[in-house]
Amino acid sequence: MEAVLQNMKTIGARGLGAPLVILMLLAMVVLPLPPFLLDLFFTFNIALSLVVLLVVVYALRPLDFGLFPSMLLVATLLRLALNVASTRVVLLEGHNGGDAAGKVIEAFGEFVIGGNYAVGLVVFLILVIINFVVVTKGAGRVSEVSARFTLDAMPGKQMAIDADLNSGLIDQEEARRRREEVTREADFYGAMDGSSKFVRGDAIAGILILLINIIGGLAIGMGQHGLDFATAAHNYVLLTIGDGLVAQIPSLLLSTAAAIIVTRVSSSEDMGSQVATQLLNSPRALAIAAGIIGVLGLIPGMPNLVFLLLGGSLGGMAWMITKRQAEPEAVSDSLPVPAETEANETRELGWEDVQPVDIIGLEVGYRLIPLVDRSQGGQLMNRIKGVRKKLSQELGFLVQPVHIRDNLDLSPNAYRISLHGVPVGEGEVYPDRELAINPGKVFGELQGTPTLDPAFGLEAVWIDPAQRDHAQTLGYTVVDASTVVATHMSELLQRHAHELIGHEEVQQLLDNLAQVAPKLVEDLVPKLLPLTTVLRVLQNLLAEGIPIRDIRTIAETLAEQAPRSQDPDALTAAVRVALSRAIVQQLVGNKEEIPVIVLDPELERLLQQALTSAGEEGAGIEPGLLEQIQVALAEAARQQEVSGQDAILLVAGAIRAWMAKFVRQSVPGMHVLSYNEIPDNRKITVVDTIGRNPAQG
Repeated sequence: MEAVLQNMKTIGARGLGAPLVILMLLAMVVLPLPPFLLDLFFTFNIALSLVVLLVVVYALRPLDFGLFPSMLLVATLLRLALNVASTRVVLLEGHNGGDAAGKVIEAFGEFVIGGNYAVGLVVFLILVIINFVVVTKGAGRVSEVSARFTLDAMPGKQMAIDADLNSGLIDQEEARRRREEVTREADFYGAMDGSSKFVRGDAIAGILILLINIIGGLAIGMGQHGLDFATAAHNYVLLTIGDGLVAQIPSLLLSTAAAIIVTRVSSSEDMGSQVATQLLNSPRALAIAAGIIGVLGLIPGMPNLVFLLLGGSLGGMAWMITKRQAEPEAVSDSLPVPAETEANETRELGWEDVQPVDIIGLEVGYRLIPLVDRSQGGQLMNRIKGVRKKLSQELGFLVQPVHIRDNLDLSPNAYRISLHGVPVGEGEVYPDRELAINPGKVFGELQGTPTLDPAFGLEAVWIDPAQRDHAQTLGYTVVDASTVVATHMSELLQRHAHELIGHEEVQQLLDNLAQVAPKLVEDLVPKLLPLTTVLRVLQNLLAEGIPIRDIRTIAETLAEQAPRSQDPDALTAAVRVALSRAIVQQLVGNKEEIPVIVLDPELERLLQQALTSAGEEGAGIEPGLLEQIQVALAEAARQQEVSGQDAILLVAGAIRAWMAKFVRQSVPGMHVLSYNEIPDNRKITVVDTIGRNPAQG
């Protein structure tokens, strides 16, 4: 048997299964088959129908047996081919009677209907009526309605999948799987709607074949073989009805399977388990049914024993189910229950009621809901998805999904962006207008509502969409409301990137690195450094706008420096030196000369002494001196911005970390490098010196 199964799998794998089936069907239609082969094929047909029916019963969902429509067609063609082959044998050999057409047909003609062709004819007609009028017609109608409803529901299902994907509830792989499932479901019910027509046509063909065989058999038996009417009727009609029954029973089984599969509801249980849990899980229904049957059994003249036996069985089942359901209640009743607790009034609080805060959240007023609703043409979700993808590629780690919700407490056109549940930015946009942003030099004014660009604080005007072309000719940058929100979110997420990365993200980065450098990751965490320290270093880098895409260089530097120091700031300084070429490339591109602002050596020495004696917080530095440094740095940064260059402050390595923190708070946009972070192939050009005479200001 194992060898046979292996051969069948080999034939299927080579794509020979379908051609062999077609050849077999043609052979049955064209070539005369001996009775033994007819018996074999009829038995195979019945077995195939039983297997299909049982597979349908045990399938959890209709899509688990997606091959069913094609199998239904193949089984129908097989049955029709058998009808043609058996008709040929019956008409050619029917005058001999008995097993002229095979043992299977003879058994159904003699044993099943007792050799009485009148009874056989009635039984056959009843089976055809049941199959055609009840099962097939009902299954066809359900298939038609299911196909229409499934197609109508496809857009909604696709939108739900896109919404779950954009909100971060599922990933790309899960979204792709769900979309494929929606498509398969529509294809399945569409195919079932068509294949049900084959089953219905097969039932009609069974009646016509029966009539043709009876008329043809009587004519051949009486005209060619000289049989009298009674003998011809006994031989040919009996064989014809036996042939019809052999074909109609598999047809009824397949029709039943089709009806079951189109009326099934997807569940995690097969049909038998559903019957046990849903039909036989209501003791009240069983008890009432037992009472009614028992009362009927007490009526004189009724089959009392049968009714009372069945009623007692149903009552016993109801009692057993009630006892089984009461057992958990008895256990719970034994526990101490506070007197003030009232059962079934309120559900006890659980940890599922404590909802974690969203890492990234976006709240919108009710007039901005169309921006996030794709059915209304909203593009904001696509823009946010693009922002996440762009930032993830630039920063070097996966930015978390954005959870969007409406907030009636906001003004209708307002939105609010939050990180870890705390608002970090908000603005107001108009969905029916466009924002014309002044990039610094325009050649005219626009009519509209003046405002400021929420992302960069530039002067802007909300204008009518019809003014778009005119605004662009004047030098304005024109964007729609969705782009305004997405740009604002991109700027905030980039500024707060160090708050987005956590232990899970760092672990994922290390897991990805372990695929190409397993030994490096194995030695680094937790042997040399704890995961928390690695996280702190990566947060320090992101806080200063340094991407962590080159995670391998970062990990190798940490592994090298870990035996010397476990301090995150010292490790960050070492990593910055290792990434110096990438840092400088990001700031000035391919320019060989780097324009820098430096501190006066005396001021630098003074700061270094203050930090050494008072700690890294700089508590020993005079406030007046800090104010002078801040004013001077701001003026130098402004001069660099006017000249179209980035403001870069070059200091000694010992004070770089403190100066970077000071500049980040007082002079946004200025970058701080240390001398040992300048690559050997770059030159520096000092454009300004801060604090030449700090004592006089």
